[in-house]
Amino acid sequence: MNEFFDPLTLSRWQFGLTTLYHFIFVPLTIGMCLLVAILQTAWVKTGKLKYLRLTRLFGKIFLINFAMGVVTGIVQEFQFGMNWSNYSRFVGDIFGAPLAMEGLIAFFFEATFIGLWIFGWDKLPKKIHLMTIWFVWIGTVASAYFILAANAFMQNPDGFTINEERGRAELESIGAVLTNPVALTQFPHTIFAAVMFAGVVVVSTAAWHLRRGQYLEEMRTALRFGAWTNIIAFMGVGLTGHTLGMVMTETQPMKMAAAEALYENASGRDASFSIFSLGTPDGAHEIFSIRIPYLLSFLSNGNFNGSVEGIRDLQAEYTAQYCGADSLLTCPTDGQFAPIIWVTYWAFRWMIGLGALAALVSVVGLWITRRNMDLPDWVWKVAIWTAPLPMLASLVGWVFTEMGRQPWIVFGVMTTEQGVSPGVPGWAVLISLIVFTIVYGALAVVEFKLITKAAKDGPPEIALSEGTDGAAGDPDHQQLATVY
Repeated sequence: MNEFFDPLTLSRWQFGLTTLYHFIFVPLTIGMCLLVAILQTAWVKTGKLKYLRLTRLFGKIFLINFAMGVVTGIVQEFQFGMNWSNYSRFVGDIFGAPLAMEGLIAFFFEATFIGLWIFGWDKLPKKIHLMTIWFVWIGTVASAYFILAANAFMQNPDGFTINEERGRAELESIGAVLTNPVALTQFPHTIFAAVMFAGVVVVSTAAWHLRRGQYLEEMRTALRFGAWTNIIAFMGVGLTGHTLGMVMTETQPMKMAAAEALYENASGRDASFSIFSLGTPDGAHEIFSIRIPYLLSFLSNGNFNGSVEGIRDLQAEYTAQYCGADSLLTCPTDGQFAPIIWVTYWAFRWMIGLGALAALVSVVGLWITRRNMDLPDWVWKVAIWTAPLPMLASLVGWVFTEMGRQPWIVFGVMTTEQGVSPGVPGWAVLISLIVFTIVYGALAVVEFKLITKAAKDGPPEIALSEGTDGAAGDPDHQQLATVY
């Protein structure tokens, strides 16, 4: 019963669930904003009405998702003060800087131009209005970068000093925080993953309508546009993921060792990557596995003959380094520096597998639809249900990123158990956890219904009128509603 009311465990569950729920909205916002901007650019360049109708359709989905993401993001930040006050007090000077920049610079920039885009359809010149949606996307990715820079500090702390007198970490170089190698590699990986998610949402929407023979011209274009987006973004995810993996091996070797459940040092052929593995209950010994020789070495070092450190050697190294007589914040109570192995092992593989499956569906879809759209009903169903795959890949990717860092809340500086608020009782965290779960569950239902309704409604009809110097149907003289 005491474990059930443990403030640390409950606080971790609460922050983890809040983060994962919030991140459902983030990739779709980032990716869909880019695709809407591309579609609107195609309309401005070609004057073809189908691109305008697709812009309005997916623009509505983007706005619904954006609004829900803002709400959950604000709630998430409150938890730093409520559940993690020790962490906030100790490293808030550094961690808070990029978060403040995100709110004061990127978010307000993004919010300003999203307002101009929503209400400027029949008030701004076409090219100026197009510029606003591109500025929204710039603000969106800038916002993502600042948040990833804050997270990168937790993975690879840099740009700070410890003030022994005040008992806290203090910012020394904001440049070092913003140019953290983890942030520089994690950022493109996250953006490409976001674009993948948006691409399959476009594919799923198009497949739903094509299955019913609706909006054929628009949806044929949308299907191929979404599929190509997904494939190109997946290639970007793979390339940037490899770079991120090498940086992770350099900065957090225990995470890479846990991702492979590698207990002993290995190199060359022995540094293999297991596609599937069965082990003893404690995960320390392998019973059966399917392996690709040399691949772990390549993923970790960029060459096939490199060495990868194992969990046992790293455990001994970290114990000597962080559990000395003067260690206050860097030695876990149980003395263990390895994360939960089965979580990191399978999260890493589910992340790769789900993303690859989504890309494979798009490749097959492009091939079988290259000449006609007269396909069996099950083909369209597969395309429709592809939509959640990149989202799930992103979610398990973040589970791997954050749980693979454990037991650290800031790697090498502060353990997670040291960061929790000392005066918050377990029952209070449990009540707020239950309330958040119920509220977020209800919001998830609302979000899903709003987006599916918008997708099923299809591209809106565009009212055209005679211009004083143009013919009916001229894109320069369309009367466009300002309310979605």
